[in-house]
Amino acid sequence: MMSQPHPPERPGHNPDLLALSREIALPALSATFTRMLAGFDDALFDRAETAGASQLVFLDGMRELRRRREDIAARFASHLRQAWASLEAAAPLSAEAALAQTGQGDAGLSLVSEHELESRLAVRNFAAVVLREWKQVLARLDRRLAWISGVETLEIDTNPIGPEHIGVAVHEAFGVCDLAAEVRLVLIKLCEREFAAQVGRIYREVDERLAQAGVMPGISQPQPQRPAAAPRPARAAAAEAGMAHGEEEDFSDPQHAPAWARRFTERWARHRSELQAGSHAGHGGYEGEPSPGGQNMILEALHELLAQTRHVREDATAAAQVAVGQQRPLSQHEMMSVLSLLQATPTATLRAAVGDQSESLAQRLKNEVISGATRLGVDPGQARLDPQDEDAIDLVGMLFDVMLDERELEGRSRELIGRLVVPFVKVALLDRRMFVQKTHPARRLLNSLAEACEGNAGESQAERALMGKVEEIIDRLIAEFNENLAIFLTLEEEFRDFLAQHRRRIEIAERRATETQRGQEKLEMARLRAQAELERRLQGAPLPAAIEGFLRQPWNHHLTMSLLREGDEGESVGETLALADVLLEEVAEARRHVVGKPWLQSIQPGLRKVFASVGLHGEGSVGAVDALHDTLQAIAEARPELERALPELPQVSLPTPPAQESAALDLGSEARAESVDHVDAARFRAMDIGTWLDFIDKDGKVQAGKLSWVSPISSRLLFVNRRGIRFCVASPEELVVMERLGRLRPHMDDGAFDSAMQGVIDRLDPQTPTVH
Repeated sequence: MMSQPHPPERPGHNPDLLALSREIALPALSATFTRMLAGFDDALFDRAETAGASQLVFLDGMRELRRRREDIAARFASHLRQAWASLEAAAPLSAEAALAQTGQGDAGLSLVSEHELESRLAVRNFAAVVLREWKQVLARLDRRLAWISGVETLEIDTNPIGPEHIGVAVHEAFGVCDLAAEVRLVLIKLCEREFAAQVGRIYREVDERLAQAGVMPGISQPQPQRPAAAPRPARAAAAEAGMAHGEEEDFSDPQHAPAWARRFTERWARHRSELQAGSHAGHGGYEGEPSPGGQNMILEALHELLAQTRHVREDATAAAQVAVGQQRPLSQHEMMSVLSLLQATPTATLRAAVGDQSESLAQRLKNEVISGATRLGVDPGQARLDPQDEDAIDLVGMLFDVMLDERELEGRSRELIGRLVVPFVKVALLDRRMFVQKTHPARRLLNSLAEACEGNAGESQAERALMGKVEEIIDRLIAEFNENLAIFLTLEEEFRDFLAQHRRRIEIAERRATETQRGQEKLEMARLRAQAELERRLQGAPLPAAIEGFLRQPWNHHLTMSLLREGDEGESVGETLALADVLLEEVAEARRHVVGKPWLQSIQPGLRKVFASVGLHGEGSVGAVDALHDTLQAIAEARPELERALPELPQVSLPTPPAQESAALDLGSEARAESVDHVDAARFRAMDIGTWLDFIDKDGKVQAGKLSWVSPISSRLLFVNRRGIRFCVASPEELVVMERLGRLRPHMDDGAFDSAMQGVIDRLDPQTPTVH
């Protein structure tokens, strides 16, 4: 007899070092959490003193925390032990999967409450904060723990002592308590603060012990720790934005330059080098990536490009207006006076230009400036725009033209963004660096306002509140902006905080969309499996009415719900299938006229359980089982008149399949799987969660969609819009077809300002500019 081969050993697998790591990490993490718990009483009491109307909520939370302290600590430790046991079994547990399993209803179908979603979101943020603090040592730990556990790779999501699993442990720990949502979120935030400060000591100890034991010693070259930055006052933030001392950003690192600027300078440098081939005149500033003095270089290239293309963009009338003759350029003071008047009271023609895609905002702005100067007493025959001022107006006008044309801004959103045109012309005249400085407060404010307005139709209370805040910010900017750019920093900081709250609501809506889709797919799979099992048992000779009615209604419902709760291999699923098989065997025996058999005796408890699941209890359940019994007895005695019908059952609807998702476009016959390149389909399957794509409808309207979830059941991809609402669910093959039809493309979003500037460059076409 041949001996059985030994299973292959996992490379690097070392149970002793795994046990050593466990004994260092798990007790220390549990002790840290328990120690924190002891101090949370005081924190909640302090919060109660300043909570106003919510004081009682925090006091109740304090009492609940004291009452359940041991249970909380035990649940925290239990999750970490479970995660570590999975690692020791070489099947690392995903923290995201563990988090998704918490808080589900009995049927696995109920939507996760907003309270639950907020808690999940809070612990995800918790994990991100801790990871940011200890990223380097965790990267080494992932590799060392993967080696000694014998698994191929260990990600941050599967490291049992990583921030993700600690966050899940915190979530589950407080899940045992009856706490108000705001109290739970405060506790999670307190844990985040404490763990971010203390957990590094535990990580370093495990890492150092494994390095000393010879586990991957070559990676033990930690970079020197930078001292923690002290909190920055508001004035320091202004300095960082490049406003306090007027410093330039260093563009020697391409990452410091806006994306449009990098692309523009590359294209412009190629054009200039072609023109100057063989020349030694020297235009080093145009070669390669932007240099440390790159802001001026980019601005000079923009001015040159505008000058070269102006005759193409302007009509003969406009050209005549700028004939130099004896005209003098408007002074800075005159320009600002005219623009301030337009800012406070924009003319009807300027407002109309914002809503008219056929009219150039830049040309309208220049006409309005000349007209406004006339109203201030300037002789129009003696005045013209300074070339640099004209360039600034052209750039801002085209910037807003592109933004209003290409982004999803309609109605009130379009009107509000349009009101920013004149203030941004003033900024461009005061500080040209707005165009090339990523951190400039004016462009950051515009990015935030555009994000809030895009696709916002005011359909929900939250959206209406956001639009109200946008209007308030713009009103204040119009009223308060003279020539002091600090107002942009003030308003940007204020609006950023408000927008962060709105984003949090969007994340909750996105999680709800994911939970809904997951529940619907589980429901559909359970319903199809139950229907298949039913049809298989109904094949052959027709069944008596009572037996068939039992299988079609209460049994089918009970099987579906069992599949939802436990999955295909659940114990209750097996019992329910076996119950139907025994019942059908007894029908077959009855048809062979077996007399005197105690019908249904072995399965009566199971039958009553099925009837109870549809709401038939007590005497009703007994009557239903008796009807099945008497039916079998009548068949055995060949007396069909004695067959009995089931009593009237409670009206319990079987789960229905989810509503068909409205297609992003009509794919028609081109969606056949055999017509799709599987390499392209694999590319969509490999997309990271959080990837944005542009979906284009038959009318050319573009809507950005974010990949929020990939179904482990159907492999379909769920996309949500900017509000976190589900709007497309498609297979990788369907996405390939959309792309082939020009209805799908990568989403390029560097922020509203950068995207619009790229559109300006594309419209000016610097690849083939005219050179004079």
